[in-house]
Amino acid sequence: MNTGEKGRVRVLVAGCGGIGGVAAGLLSEAGLAEVVSYSTNADIAAAVNGRGYQLTGAEAPRAVPGRCVTALDPAEGLYDYVLLAVQPPQVEAAARQVASVLAPDGAAVCLQNGLCEARIAPILGPERVLGAVVGWGATMPAPGVYERTAKNGFVLGRLDQKPDPRLERLATLLGCIGPTQVSPNFAGARWSKLAINCAISTLGTLGGERLGSLMVSIRVRRLALRIMSETVRVAHAEGVALEKVSGTLDLDWIALTEREERAVASPGLFAKHAMLLAVGARYRRMKSSMLSAIERGRPAAVDYLNGEVVSRGAGHHIATPVNAAAQAMVHAVARGERRSSMATIYDLAAQVGVG
Repeated sequence: MNTGEKGRVRVLVAGCGGIGGVAAGLLSEAGLAEVVSYSTNADIAAAVNGRGYQLTGAEAPRAVPGRCVTALDPAEGLYDYVLLAVQPPQVEAAARQVASVLAPDGAAVCLQNGLCEARIAPILGPERVLGAVVGWGATMPAPGVYERTAKNGFVLGRLDQKPDPRLERLATLLGCIGPTQVSPNFAGARWSKLAINCAISTLGTLGGERLGSLMVSIRVRRLALRIMSETVRVAHAEGVALEKVSGTLDLDWIALTEREERAVASPGLFAKHAMLLAVGARYRRMKSSMLSAIERGRPAAVDYLNGEVVSRGAGHHIATPVNAAAQAMVHAVARGERRSSMATIYDLAAQVGVG
């Protein structure tokens, strides 16, 4: 692999929002790699270069010195790993931008929710693409200020399920951020996280609340169960064996049966609602990154989440009406036609027949 200062591997973090900023800060602090972050936002770069990565929230408040660039120059050296921490709508453009600075035997790592590995493989080549399911959350309340809203780590792998020695090296590097494992069934882990994000991120965008507040509402939980159930059916049609999330949340179990979709109450439904309440309590401070992007004037990532389920479901003749309605509602919020509020979520619930 390419080595930089003191023989360490070189890591570029492309995208310096919430996830990228925390990752770059903790990697820089650990000192196991030569770390540079990349942002096209001059205010973010100036803040990081002047005051460091200002970490807060679940992290003990501190400033970690770092370097953030606004342009990439291959003459300054190539990178062994490029962590793509941009929002899904920017991932393909980001892959093109980093292509010239990625080492020939290096790897770009998709940190996005969704199925972005398949989108950048034609750009960089499938052998230079790895994936990371991110099990934690972060926001950037101000340029260079990073609030970690939940702690956890990563699940690493390749969508084609091939073994790759670069994954173990990457796991060692990312261990400073949280517990990190390499999965032989990465596609299952990725689809399980997709099911959760189609519910949590999208409903968080529509409701404008943090996860803890959202999950108190029974209508939010009912919508979340319907969205995840549709996603599970599409995953099964794609031949994916779903993985438990964080070792506990079983998407095959949480998906509603036909009887449960018709029922008002049952022991099974009670248990599934209790699970969502527990998830809401555990990650109560988590805010939808899609909502944060919309608030900054960025495109909504919903087409890479619910839209992926809708389009792939159509290919298998599987109806996904709740995902489709949620996708359309997020676009209305992004266009300024609707406001992020619980009233918007309740309108969605009424539209799809969720009481």
